[in-house]
Amino acid sequence: MIKVLILCTGNSCRSQMAHGFLQSFDYRIQVESAGTEASGKLNPTAVQVMKEAGIDISHHTSDSVAKYLDQEWDFVITVCGGANENCPAFLGKVKTRLHIGFDDPSHAVGTPEFVMSEFYRVRDEIRKAFYNLYAEKIKPHL
Repeated sequence: MIKVLILCTGNSCRSQMAHGFLQSFDYRIQVESAGTEASGKLNPTAVQVMKEAGIDISHHTSDSVAKYLDQEWDFVITVCGGANENCPAFLGKVKTRLHIGFDDPSHAVGTPEFVMSEFYRVRDEIRKAFYNLYAEKIKPHL
């Protein structure tokens, strides 16, 4: 069993999508996600675009990173993207730390169509990046 923790600030959007995708690739991976300032709820548009991709994340919870500090992890992956964001540092026991940054679609401004296009774009970028991570760094250890 490989243990992966995906971190960002709010744990409502990008980390949740990454969590959903990575878990869908292989049941032998234990995936959790958390935030340094966890919002306590999921972004409804993130839930919608993931459902359209065939993955239900509606049952996920938005949790504080403090919940996971006392556990050991094979991978801790930060997904913050913007220059104005501070990626959280994880001080627990970790074999491999990675950063794979993505824009935050919940900050997109414009027409409803543009905002949705940003959610789709980021969702698809997350799917591709996390599949590559799975294929290259995780699957060989399962």
